[in-house]
Amino acid sequence: MTDEHRSADGATSIPTTAALPLIPLTKPAVGEEEAQAAADAVRSGWLSEGERVAAFERAVAERVGATYAVAVSSGTAALHLALLSAGIRPGDEVILPSFGSISTVNAVAYVGARPVFVEIDQRNYDMAPMMVESLITSRTRAIMPVDYLGAPAALAPIAGIARRFNILLIEDASSAMGGTYRGKPIGGVSPITCFSFSQSRIITTGEGGMLVTNEREIALRAQRLRSQGIGHGDAAPPQTHAGDALLDEPYEELGYSYRLTDVQAAIGLAQLNKLNDILAQRRALAHRYNELLSNEPGVTIPYSSAHAPHTYQSYCLRLDPRQTPPRSFIIERMRARGVVTQRGGVTVHEEPFYIARLGRVSLPFSEQAMRETLLLPLYVGMTESEQDRVVSALREALSAGPQNDTPNYGPFGAFGSYPGGFAGSYPSGASSGSYGYGSSGEGYGSGPTQRYRS
Repeated sequence: MTDEHRSADGATSIPTTAALPLIPLTKPAVGEEEAQAAADAVRSGWLSEGERVAAFERAVAERVGATYAVAVSSGTAALHLALLSAGIRPGDEVILPSFGSISTVNAVAYVGARPVFVEIDQRNYDMAPMMVESLITSRTRAIMPVDYLGAPAALAPIAGIARRFNILLIEDASSAMGGTYRGKPIGGVSPITCFSFSQSRIITTGEGGMLVTNEREIALRAQRLRSQGIGHGDAAPPQTHAGDALLDEPYEELGYSYRLTDVQAAIGLAQLNKLNDILAQRRALAHRYNELLSNEPGVTIPYSSAHAPHTYQSYCLRLDPRQTPPRSFIIERMRARGVVTQRGGVTVHEEPFYIARLGRVSLPFSEQAMRETLLLPLYVGMTESEQDRVVSALREALSAGPQNDTPNYGPFGAFGSYPGGFAGSYPSGASSGSYGYGSSGEGYGSGPTQRYRS
């Protein structure tokens, strides 16, 4: 049942579907198990960081194959402490993508380092390894790949570059909990990996994050920094539990209040028990979307590699503005039909705060992705009927066709090539072997992508 509204001049506005419930972009996969776990934590009489946090850390470390796990209050806090614990200082440079979430870049700014933005692979919107080496300077201290929306980055070639230049690799796996890369769990691949447990992530504690590593010194410093800097430099800070007295410990450096609570950790443990089922449901929903939309004109479905399967924290479409209406029109039209959608991410280099500090930066592929990506609703428990409503609303919006104000992407066109002659090939003098790709037989990209073995 739809209602049409007329403006003062008599024009018909977008029809709305008043009788149907709103389909949100995402929902947390929580139920009675999480409610009971949280209630048990409350009844225990100990709410702040305690035994449940320690148990959650052990469980995550075991799941991802890491030696140490440090629970913190958010994924951004995990990234911040990862940089600090690794010794990243003011004046250092960190290479990372601009497209995605601003939190990764903010963490670099927190420590006074300079973000250096790298272009993205047009298939999965992760960092393009072939573009990294040209950005390395004497001040480069770290590379931070981001597993965009749960699509694992090309970790092997990026790690190869990091090793050759003696640069640290810190992986932002906020969206990739439970993911794998070449058969290894995300979290057990990179030297330092950070997860997020905010409400929209694969598993949630409401808000929260985790730093995982095999490096003892990194873990110990992160533990101290999350607790206001308390403790000796060569030992873990003390953990107080119910009935414990506060210990006389020194504060040897400036720290932060980044602790996770036992109530949150209890929810996290319940969520971790559901992780396999959560991933299976998300992938099944994404597969069904793929079947429904793979032949839709002007629409490109998400890319997922066989050796790095997508976790589908979100389902991201690419719109071709030569064949589809403006994204803002599609978002508005679908919202009127009771379906919430959202742009795929931000280009941080175009945000006012970073323009003022870094100046203007040109990243045409990132900018194009920001303007053309669209997130569709996807969550555990989503029904086929709800998916059908989403697809129907999308098709209805797409039926309006392209508008006259199709964006102009300058000399690169709608599907252009890199400046300086990069058009899906290696930079001058480079080869696949020099990037550590090996001979895995993993496929190459095509079209407007960077050709590398990931």
